[in-house]
Amino acid sequence: MKSAVLFDAYGTLFDVYSIAAKLEHYYPTQGAALAAAWRDKQIDYTRLVTTSNGGVYYQPFDALTLAALKTVCAARGVDLSSDIEQALMGQYMTLTAFDDAHRTLAALKARHTVTGILSNGTPDMLAAATRSAGLHEVLDHVLSVHTLNPPQYTTAIRAYGLGTSATGLAAQDVTFVSSNAWDVLGATWFGYRTVWVNRSRAPWEGLGVLTNTYPAHTISCLSELLDII
Repeated sequence: MKSAVLFDAYGTLFDVYSIAAKLEHYYPTQGAALAAAWRDKQIDYTRLVTTSNGGVYYQPFDALTLAALKTVCAARGVDLSSDIEQALMGQYMTLTAFDDAHRTLAALKARHTVTGILSNGTPDMLAAATRSAGLHEVLDHVLSVHTLNPPQYTTAIRAYGLGTSATGLAAQDVTFVSSNAWDVLGATWFGYRTVWVNRSRAPWEGLGVLTNTYPAHTISCLSELLDII
């Protein structure tokens, strides 16, 4: 039976906090905190533009990422020159992939499983990241919410629907893998079989407990996926 595994990109295949080293270079002792705050604000903005006024304030993910960086730097009183801004955004285009990302995807491909990314990133961002990490060769699909008309970010139902449209499979025949618990929760509600990559051993979302919604599996690294697929 045909099956597919779709991955969130940022935080799941690509380490969004790997940029902390670059931030630390420019802002000593503040790199990790700035990286975490930048990521949180970036996600906040995707939700804000998706839920406000029917999505009329949508901006592509790279624009939201830059806006989040500017906001966080201003809030923390650190200088963001145009050179630093350009360097950080360039680094974001080629984030480091997790060590087990390529071999996990390659192993799934060897089993004739359809593989793909379903992400908030723009097509250009995803193309740059996957090629830089060498993941483009082990992916059948790279799906961006930016291609929706009108575009919406996850956890919008239409965003998750990109996966069923691209693969031609029913939601229950698609496994969605993410390190973001909120994303796993939304994808489970959509109907995907979900796997949570819980690298930090965090507790499951309280809203998930409240609604009796849990991932099908929880793993601590991507390579453990091969034991359950």
